[in-house]
Amino acid sequence: MPPRLRKLVGTVVLIAFVCVYALMAMTLAAAKLPGASGLAQLGFFAVVGLLWVIPAAAIISWMSKARAGKT
Repeated sequence: MPPRLRKLVGTVVLIAFVCVYALMAMTLAAAKLPGASGLAQLGFFAVVGLLWVIPAAAIISWMSKARAGKT
């Protein structure tokens, strides 16, 4: 796959992933956290706010790979 196409596909996938992840995190928070303490809410949003970085880093790493067979 040419690098420009790889970056385009990766960008679209990354944007879609972040949107879906944010919607899932908000839905989970609305379902589980209304009666929780402020400290529990802070912990939830701190973990969920950083957890998306792991798959995003994998997508970015894939986007920046060189073509196979090329140096």
